Amino acid sequence: MKNKRVLIISAPSGAGKSTVVKHLLAKYDFLEFSVSATSRAPRGEETDGKDYYFLSKDEFEKKIKAGEFVEYEEVYSGFYYGTLKSEVEKIWKKGNVILFDIDVMGGINLKKLYGESALSVFIRPPSTNELRNRLVKRGTDSPDAIERRVAKAEHELTYEGEFDVVLVNDILENCLAQAEKLIKNNLQ
Repeated sequence: MKNKRVLIISAPSGAGKSTVVKHLLAKYDFLEFSVSATSRAPRGEETDGKDYYFLSKDEFEKKIKAGEFVEYEEVYSGFYYGTLKSEVEKIWKKGNVILFDIDVMGGINLKKLYGESALSVFIRPPSTNELRNRLVKRGTDSPDAIERRVAKAEHELTYEGEFDVVLVNDILENCLAQAEKLIKNNLQ
């Protein structure tokens, strides 16, 4: 798998994963975002083909049966997320490093799949209380959904040891600097 490198960034929802990913993509042109597929509806200003490939549950399940995913997970009941094989091949064909912005279990599965070709990074919030505050400020979820996300995050935090590196996103600037250092030391 020479030159077929992957950077996996995982975190509980609200830990700052997407902020870190956007920063790294803006800084390093050899990193290319892997657009995941999902069966959930778009949130806010999310765009099909840019943020996710939005599929119906039936479409997603047909692609599962056809073997079109590198990995997939039913993250919440009835809501699938996955990485299309076609997306991976498209990025590698250009010679770029694939950057996965993926849920925790998906990140673990990708690390197992790509092994030494992958650098897996877990972004953790400073605390679950701070995570709850961030989700509330985001304003995209109901109070019940926020509590489900926090409960899921508490479970996901038990998996941080499965990743190569853990970054605590307490002070954003420090977390971004640590992420840049990882790229310079491991992928350049």
